[in-house]
Amino acid sequence: MRSTASVFVSLSSLCVLSVSAVNLLAQDIDKQIADAQAKRIAAIERVRPTIVAVFGPGGAGGGSGVCISPDGFALSNFHVTSGAGDAMKVGMADGKLYDAVIVGIDPVGDVALIKLLPKEPGKDFPFAPLGDSATVREGDWSLAMGNPFLLATDFTPTITFGLVSGVHRYQYPAGTILEYTDCIQIDTSINPGNSGGPLFNLNGEVIGINGRGSFEKRGRVNSGVGYAISINQIKHFMGHLRGGLTVDHATLGALVRTNDDGQMMVTQILEESDAYRRGLRPEDELVRFAGREMRSVNHFKNVLGVYPKGWRLPMVYRRTDPDKKETTKHEALVRLLGVGPRLPDQQPGEPGQPPRPGQPPRPGQPPRPGQPPGPGMQPPRPPPDSPALKFFEAKEGFANHYFNKLERQRLLEGFKKHGDFSGQTGAWSFEADAERPLKAVVKAELADNTSKLVIGENNYEIEPLKPDVAPENQAEPRGSGGLLMALYQWRRFLVLGEKGFEGGFAYGGHEPFYPDGLLPSRTDVEVLNTEHGNGSVKWFFSPKDATLLGFECYLDKNQDPCEVILLDYKELDGRKLPQRISVRHGDKEFASYVIRSWVLPAEKAQP
Repeated sequence: MRSTASVFVSLSSLCVLSVSAVNLLAQDIDKQIADAQAKRIAAIERVRPTIVAVFGPGGAGGGSGVCISPDGFALSNFHVTSGAGDAMKVGMADGKLYDAVIVGIDPVGDVALIKLLPKEPGKDFPFAPLGDSATVREGDWSLAMGNPFLLATDFTPTITFGLVSGVHRYQYPAGTILEYTDCIQIDTSINPGNSGGPLFNLNGEVIGINGRGSFEKRGRVNSGVGYAISINQIKHFMGHLRGGLTVDHATLGALVRTNDDGQMMVTQILEESDAYRRGLRPEDELVRFAGREMRSVNHFKNVLGVYPKGWRLPMVYRRTDPDKKETTKHEALVRLLGVGPRLPDQQPGEPGQPPRPGQPPRPGQPPRPGQPPGPGMQPPRPPPDSPALKFFEAKEGFANHYFNKLERQRLLEGFKKHGDFSGQTGAWSFEADAERPLKAVVKAELADNTSKLVIGENNYEIEPLKPDVAPENQAEPRGSGGLLMALYQWRRFLVLGEKGFEGGFAYGGHEPFYPDGLLPSRTDVEVLNTEHGNGSVKWFFSPKDATLLGFECYLDKNQDPCEVILLDYKELDGRKLPQRISVRHGDKEFASYVIRSWVLPAEKAQP
């Protein structure tokens, strides 16, 4: 039997060991806290130089921003830059004031892209990397930086630290033009003047752009709830913004309601919408959209609102036959409309509704989040001697046509590396074997005023510029959506370039492209939009090397286009031409052609 003394010694030893363990645990916790603090401070120091303070003329009003590229492109809010004019002054943490010019704007999404002018030509700006807002979760730490109340007269940004308190939040326009979809809710403090500034994760990556906040009734004190536009939404529009466009957000062209069983049911749909052409009807259940399960109307608005007009995205819907009591599932790729005419019983803030005007900021104070210029108000005029005005060109439909021309020229120069067709002004022809739907010999002749196609024993011909011809009479061959017109436009694009499109020739940003009409074939492309005669065309280029991958020719904006996919390029006398052409219309393949030979003016080239 152990003595009392030995038991006491054992207990004493245990206490000593317990105290040691507690001390070690405390030291470990202290080290973790110190490491986390060091990481946070290091991230702040890395990105502090990238913060931008945006000012209106004469310093009346302003906000914040963040530089995202070494050549000086910076993100801010639309409601900040709209109060600053086309050319503005911005300050950075180096204490210097820079000239800047508007590049592209997203009035509905409350985003603007500006371009800073360097003090020395060619000198790089400090910039912050873009993160992935899809990985952000409630409880994550976040950093907000900017210039609340315009306090930082030396342009040194204010830093606040707090939690992400919600993700996938939807904020109604609430009397303004601004609709925040799928945004990040934060308790990280933001106030008037923080608008347009970045929200960072602790790696120093931009995960959002701060814009709206909940304030007490005088509008000057943060109540602990702020909202940031997700950076992934902004990425979808980045090509449009860099192209100097005034971008438009997407609508499906349909209204949905949640029924008592929690199902998302279609209540109304525009017959001119692509969703209608793909078979969606009232009383159908919307199951998935853009790869995400649909849970509520709020969720649907969140998903829809982060995409630009014109994108083509997957949709899954179910239909129940009440007589047979059978349910069938349907999948389709659907082209999205822009925010357009309201449906008959549409409520404010629902897809398809035109934006509502907001209120202007009061002179001399930072714009309150969510307050853009009101109807009929003109943005302030920049100083006439601003050097930034050399990089601004006004044109209807564009935020800054100067940058659209830059992006267009960059893309065309890359495309011309594949061959110069400008001298091939005579008639073109090719001969091909049709693989589908029927095997036949195909011959085409393309000229300035006519377009001819022979498929087996069937002959087709159109005069593309003939006036007063109904679109359906130019849509030859039947079922193709207008292949003859599409081939005519293609030859014209190769030969004449911009000069051949009197109705419009513009860079259109980025969007998904599906070479075989199926979701797995998706590739992201750059876009040019053209208008000529009776047709408009979207041209799709590889971002890697500017290869022309295909195009869509529209004879009627409310009808399916003729889709032409160009494959298996080979070089012929210094010019690359496709050796396979696939043609689609609607959700069906019209034909697939294997080229035997091309004949260009004054020369004959064999594959």
